[in-house]
Amino acid sequence: MEIGVTTFVETTPDVETGKVTSHAERIREVVEEIVLADQVGLDVFGVGEHHRADYACSSPAVLLAAAAAQTKQIKLTSAVSVLSSDDPVRLYQQFATVDAISNGRAEIMAGRGSFIESFPLFGYDLQDYDELFDEKLELLLKINESEKVTWNGNHRPSIPNLGVYPRPDHDRLPIWIASGGTPQSAVRAGILGLPLVLAIIGGSPLQFARVVELYKQAAKQAGHDVSKLKVASHSHGFVGETTAEAKDKFFPSTAQAMNVLGRERGWGPYTRNTFEAASSLEGALYVGDAETVAEKIIFLRKNVGVERFMLHVPVGSMPHDEVLRAIELLGTEVAPIVKAEIGRWEEETENTRG
Repeated sequence: MEIGVTTFVETTPDVETGKVTSHAERIREVVEEIVLADQVGLDVFGVGEHHRADYACSSPAVLLAAAAAQTKQIKLTSAVSVLSSDDPVRLYQQFATVDAISNGRAEIMAGRGSFIESFPLFGYDLQDYDELFDEKLELLLKINESEKVTWNGNHRPSIPNLGVYPRPDHDRLPIWIASGGTPQSAVRAGILGLPLVLAIIGGSPLQFARVVELYKQAAKQAGHDVSKLKVASHSHGFVGETTAEAKDKFFPSTAQAMNVLGRERGWGPYTRNTFEAASSLEGALYVGDAETVAEKIIFLRKNVGVERFMLHVPVGSMPHDEVLRAIELLGTEVAPIVKAEIGRWEEETENTRG
């Protein structure tokens, strides 16, 4: 069971002061967060790609490269790379470079993305939304499989048996498919034999058990070894000294951020009642003291089958020292509880089967 963190490098106004952290300062803060996550033993850190004023990172690879030089063990991934509006060749080259700097710790999490600002920015038509992703994923996988690539498509110039460099030391880069939980995307990942990342940020995580089942069925039918395929999730959350403190610190920025998005997308208001309901055992919000958060992650692993959990923190803008403390608690207190219990449970399950 792997435990980690994701961030979108948000730069929204501080709820109390209205101050907006500059993009440059927030990027430097995230490098510090990744370094701390490595020091406290977390397994993975993911950075999302966005192209709007309230998110500071448009190039996860560059930010992760800065952290790669200052860390030793933690895996470094995009969360996600908006593949539909990117060039698979450049994306692969950038993460192969991160892989070299980190001595083999780079990963790519490829997805459509939940924001569309990159499409007009790079000259793509939203009417080609699905075709762009399918075509560019095909090319990215070809590059990962072979040094020399021959490829033809509709949205990028052809490649006539050309090499793509640099190459990673460990043969291939891990490429995950990021999904909001639709059956179609899970089945696609299964057919391709790629690990799956689920964004579990609303409703009940138990609803995703069927998605994981469909993923594994598709992988098995396609001839892949299901035992080698991993399922990950990322969910909003925060770890505090006490559950009451964690909730009081995390709610204001979360409500502000979710209500901004809600106005853009036509959602209803995000209230304290919404927040409290999502904080229950079967809710999608992982907020509380170490024991509470650990209990929810264990519940997720046992009932949904997730083998990598990434806590998305912060949502909106929070004081940097509070984010650092949450990361520290996740690594030093939550992760040991989860790994000990899951290790015991897996051994017990294996003995029962045997």
